[in-house]
Amino acid sequence: MPELPDVTVYAEALEARIRGERLEGIRLSSPFLLRSADPPVSAVEGKQVLALRRIGKRICVGLEDELWLVIHLMIAGRLHWHAAGAKIPGRRGLAAFDFTSGTLILTEAGTKKRASLHITRGDDALETHDPGGREVLEMDTETFREILVRRNHTLKRALTDPRIFSGIGNAYSDEILHEAGLSPVALTQKLSAAEIECLHRATKDTLVSWTERLRAETGTDFPKKVTAFREEMAVHGRFGKPCPTCGTTVQRIRYASNETNYCPRCQTGGKLLADRSLSRLLKKDWPRTIEEFERRSASKQ
Repeated sequence: MPELPDVTVYAEALEARIRGERLEGIRLSSPFLLRSADPPVSAVEGKQVLALRRIGKRICVGLEDELWLVIHLMIAGRLHWHAAGAKIPGRRGLAAFDFTSGTLILTEAGTKKRASLHITRGDDALETHDPGGREVLEMDTETFREILVRRNHTLKRALTDPRIFSGIGNAYSDEILHEAGLSPVALTQKLSAAEIECLHRATKDTLVSWTERLRAETGTDFPKKVTAFREEMAVHGRFGKPCPTCGTTVQRIRYASNETNYCPRCQTGGKLLADRSLSRLLKKDWPRTIEEFERRSASKQ
């Protein structure tokens, strides 16, 4: 799922291309994309773009007459910029937004249609799409601490809950926790003041550095490689590969369709966290430490 750095760069690229332009119309090829009925699609036709805004992981396009397009890409939705009048791709295409400066195509990979488009009018209606999470980049450490410890959640859950913090998902939470050297299952109310300060700094540093990296990668082009899995990442999507800090094999916790990646030496004191599927299968054979895991792996070679 595109997260804060990706959505920020998307919004900046759109701002350079559509602000001040007119939305001539929207072509919908999927009946599942539009999730609102009033105002109708016809209400936005011919309206000038006045603003671009990010709300969490949503891209919001402000138009004349207080109208807003709220685009949520979810997991597999992606945006593509083309010359005016571009055709919507057959299998993956969901919609085309025709501006006077070009056409924005919305696609979604896979069969589960989760991406959404809402059309709203007025700031109050727009705010209903805000899950309520606070922007970490706009808060000091004390505010971060107050929000973090209100409830006793695991760090992974706290960072990725859109009602707590804005714009952070599975990928960047893994990177943040590795940078902070903290376990994904550590409880928020058990952290020391020093650990909270370290987590706050790691969260800001990770989000800022990745936003800057994606900006540099994109340049003046429109973002093309929007993915949650990047070779430069330390642990996310790197199960079975060496941690760039200590060389230990990156491990994972899987639950349903979600996966958390972490380094046992950098983050959990050498302890292997129970994987809900594999550890239940292996039971007593499940290795408890990274040393035990490495001994077993070496014996199989």
